[in-house]
Amino acid sequence: MSLQPYASPIERIWFWVFRIFCGLILLFLMVPVLVIIPLSFSESSFLTYPIQGFSLRWYEQIFSSGPWMDSLKNSLIVAPLATILAMIFGTLAAVGLNRADFPGKGLILALLISPMVVPLVIVAVGMYFFFANLGLLNSYTGLVIAHAVLGVPFVVITVNATLQNFDYNQIRAGASLGASPLRVFFTVVLPQIIPGVASGGLFAFATSFDEVVVALFIASPTERTLPIQMFSGIRENISPAIAAMATLLILMSVVLLLVMEFLRRRSEKLSTHR
Repeated sequence: MSLQPYASPIERIWFWVFRIFCGLILLFLMVPVLVIIPLSFSESSFLTYPIQGFSLRWYEQIFSSGPWMDSLKNSLIVAPLATILAMIFGTLAAVGLNRADFPGKGLILALLISPMVVPLVIVAVGMYFFFANLGLLNSYTGLVIAHAVLGVPFVVITVNATLQNFDYNQIRAGASLGASPLRVFFTVVLPQIIPGVASGGLFAFATSFDEVVVALFIASPTERTLPIQMFSGIRENISPAIAAMATLLILMSVVLLLVMEFLRRRSEKLSTHR
């Protein structure tokens, strides 16, 4: 939306007032995040302003610390595995729900996306008792499955949105040429919905990498993920090392957002060409 040359004075005033108001809201939301970054370069052992000197000691501490590196390693193990599972099951669920019409379809979709709506504490308690009966507590397997469940709704939603413009006549054409359903899916369907799958996977990865409530119920002390380590650090001893790790996570989030924007534009180009 741009300001038209024939706009009235009231429209011109509203044009700038609206943008200034949106800018102030954005600033209000971003300032609490951005103030963390300078604190990570402080020489002081406390989170204080004004910053007392410039130092990289806190970054050196987290990269040389056993607990920080162990928790980062655990997150880098759990998050990718949970993302892969979420992408597989979320994509299959979205394709199945879009392809067929059957009673209870809306209810199944609501159940699939319920982990996004139900409070995490309730989800965590339910998973705790369910996994306890299966012997999956205090294990990487249980933690990966739990995080995959949290990531599936994002994949279902993004793939479902991508499939809205999909022409199912292509599947019939592939079948008429003798291709098996599996080959049609991998050669016809998947290449066209891959932006939606990847976008949902990025959301699932970010959710798993940032999740702390379910991990507190499911993980053992030896499987502490990075959010649990940060949560414990804030509760026990607030150190600028937490600000340093938070800065690295902010950087990772920016990279993920840039990747998502690239995938969105690629999806738009593919839709235009079709």
